[in-house]
Amino acid sequence: QVQLVESGGGLVQPGGSLTLSCAASGSRLGIMGWYRQGPGKQPMQRELVAYKSITGNPNYADSVKGRFTISRDNAKNTVYLQMNSLKPEDTAVYYCYGVLTELGKNYWGQGTQVTVSS
Repeated sequence: QVQLVESGGGLVQPGGSLTLSCAASGSRLGIMGWYRQGPGKQPMQRELVAYKSITGNPNYADSVKGRFTISRDNAKNTVYLQMNSLKPEDTAVYYCYGVLTELGKNYWGQGTQVTVSS
């Protein structure tokens, strides 16, 4: 069984930075990334923020390109999301997700709140 544990959310002023971390226990995940769910949005409306495979290039939503950076420490089975130049519209619950590609199974973290406000 794979478990994803996130950390690093919080309150930050516009223009500030935060780094989210997500550590996966259990099997090595072929793809790891982040979704976010904005205020008042339903789970089905979660937005894909960024993802990265073990060896591939990172992928980003247009809304975060140039401001967010995703990285992985494959040895630790951990993914990070460095968020710079944060805007109020980045306010959301951020969910880590992973894909066990051998079985085609998806896993989710519990979510961490990011609030961008002055």
